[in-house]
Amino acid sequence: LDLEIDPKLAWALAHRAAFPVDVNRAPREMLLRVPGFGTKTVGRILDARQHGAVRYDHLKAMGAVLKTAKAFISAPGWSPRGMTDAATLRARFAPAPVQLSLF
Repeated sequence: LDLEIDPKLAWALAHRAAFPVDVNRAPREMLLRVPGFGTKTVGRILDARQHGAVRYDHLKAMGAVLKTAKAFISAPGWSPRGMTDAATLRARFAPAPVQLSLF
């Protein structure tokens, strides 16, 4: 496991071919793999899909952490546009390196 980032994020970065996930069509199991989506958020998305399309603006109100999730999802009003394929995607989420002092 990569100790610098969240395990769910590490899995998503290792399996980039599975992303982006369409929040209006993806099954529950795939939505649960999106970094930034928890079980409550996924339940809210599934409930909201029964009443109409879930837009990017709706996700924040549902409790999604969009700072993390936006690179791995697509929804009306949002598309990652190659962000998932970027070589620097991991660097966006990993903490910046810190110079250690000897004393």
